[in-house]
Amino acid sequence: MATDFCPVYAPFFSALGCTSAIVFTCIGASYGTAKSGVGISAMSVIRPDLMMKCVVPVIMAGIIAIYGLVVSVLISGEMQPRMALFTGFIQLGAGLSVGLAGLAAGFAIGIVGDAGVRGTAQQPRLFVGMILILIFAEVLGLYGLIVALIMNTSGKVDDINKLCPLPSV
Repeated sequence: MATDFCPVYAPFFSALGCTSAIVFTCIGASYGTAKSGVGISAMSVIRPDLMMKCVVPVIMAGIIAIYGLVVSVLISGEMQPRMALFTGFIQLGAGLSVGLAGLAAGFAIGIVGDAGVRGTAQQPRLFVGMILILIFAEVLGLYGLIVALIMNTSGKVDDINKLCPLPSV
């Protein structure tokens, strides 16, 4: 029986949060990988000996997608046909927080990685500075993951049977 607290469309918001977590983080990760990969390719022509050392931005961009995967799996594991609207909204917020933070982090990693590896080809001492800036960009995605995990754990309803009673036959 659908109530104001548990409408039939409540799982839609949960599914939307699950989808936005993985989609936005993957967009950010793919942008970061592509943008820094172009820089690595251009740098490898000049200094092929630095190629494996400068692959760090690509790895860090890929980690962003893992954040979205973790939150998507957690949200999808809690989806039920009968759920509170509050839970659906919380899971939507969790998915958006990790997704949009991952999108921003992926963009930052791509831009910093591209410029950083090109600069490292000309001056190898720039490598440490590039890594430090990449770490700060990666932390942006980590902040979104932490907020999403906190939101997801606080969105549990104690007694779903009291809030959303089953129809009597």
